[in-house]
Amino acid sequence: MLEEDQEAELRNPFPSPPSHYQNYSSHNLNLLSLLKERQNEENKYTSQQELLKDQEDVPDWPLTQLEKPRVDWIVEDGSYTVFGDTWPIKEKIPSLGEEGGHQLYPDDPTIDRRPVLISILKSMLVTYSGLIKSLLAPPPNPYSTDPPEWVRHVEWLTILSQNIMSAANDLRPVQARVNLEAMMERQLELRRQETVELKKKCSELSQRLAKLKQAAASQVENKPSSSININLQATSSQVSIDDVRRWAENA
Repeated sequence: MLEEDQEAELRNPFPSPPSHYQNYSSHNLNLLSLLKERQNEENKYTSQQELLKDQEDVPDWPLTQLEKPRVDWIVEDGSYTVFGDTWPIKEKIPSLGEEGGHQLYPDDPTIDRRPVLISILKSMLVTYSGLIKSLLAPPPNPYSTDPPEWVRHVEWLTILSQNIMSAANDLRPVQARVNLEAMMERQLELRRQETVELKKKCSELSQRLAKLKQAAASQVENKPSSSININLQATSSQVSIDDVRRWAENA
């Protein structure tokens, strides 16, 4: 049965929550409230089973685990624990010195680091030149116990590279902020351009609609006059024919 549960857990792309979340039931929360009401200075060391002996299904584990966490304690400790994992309140990238490295630039972010970083770059170039020179030098005495010169250059290049990488990582939040600002400015510029295009298109449509209205109004004005002329012409031609017919019959 246990193996089947483990296989089902592996097949499930979303892991199940810890089992102790089931302890937060309505019954247990009511027991916790009742336990707080019955506890006082006299019986504060009495077990919860004794205080809640008239209740049913009293758990073996302490009900005080269901209490809400103390925010002041979390702020004081600087971290909190959730399902066995500890998380800091504020994420902080550890510096090279805090990780045990040899930090050459100032740790204070308000201090300009550019002069120090330029010095580190120059030192890297000089050290690299010395490394090439030591590699081209004749082999050392096989009986010598001193380390080769290139080892010292490699170690110093490693320290300089770590400082450059650490300083670059410290600028990641600034870089992300600048990129976000640039992206938002670009989106704002695109929205403004789209707004200008929409206003231009609306103006063109308004002009076209105005022309269509004028054309429709002119057609409406011209149509009644032409129809009246046609009716008058038809009436006049019909009367003249009748008159001619009557005149012919009477004659």
